[in-house]
Amino acid sequence: MNLLRRTRLEDLNLSHLEMVLNWRNQDHIRKKMFQDQTISLREHKTWFDRLKKNNRTIVKIFYFDNEPKGVVNFTNLDFDNRKCFWGFFIGDQRAPKGLGTVMGYLALNFIFEEKNICKLCAEIISFNKRSIRYHQRLGFKIEAVLKKQIIKQDEYTDVILMALYKEEWIENKSQIQHLIGEFEI
Repeated sequence: MNLLRRTRLEDLNLSHLEMVLNWRNQDHIRKKMFQDQTISLREHKTWFDRLKKNNRTIVKIFYFDNEPKGVVNFTNLDFDNRKCFWGFFIGDQRAPKGLGTVMGYLALNFIFEEKNICKLCAEIISFNKRSIRYHQRLGFKIEAVLKKQIIKQDEYTDVILMALYKEEWIENKSQIQHLIGEFEI
């Protein structure tokens, strides 16, 4: 069975809130985020309430075999200039290896083909080498390095700015499909 047929993105709703909060507060996820403090349920609900009124942010839940596995969000949506930022994580630690690539594929298809965005940007903390490689595998390129941009673990840390353009995605999309086809999930 085609792996992509076993996956989907669904809008975040109230029923997902507690699960997403639990995922977000896992140590291995928090330490790679810009905001790495533990989030309370009250703070999380406040965020969700703001999100419902914000037309510049889209949050999707990634499903595999009808089970939620991760989160993708698009922020700073600028439809006039057709650009935005994204962030994501696989929250289910039992998720099969390779699902992050599948989630990325679905997210890129959504933002470039359904929302007609031309430039997708990513901000990555420089020590997150795994995320940098992940972005490069999807076709992102480094556009800038912001030196000593944030403080992590009591030290100034660089932030890597990466971007992928719609025309590059369309050109490389079949390579990602082929890669996904080789996964044994």
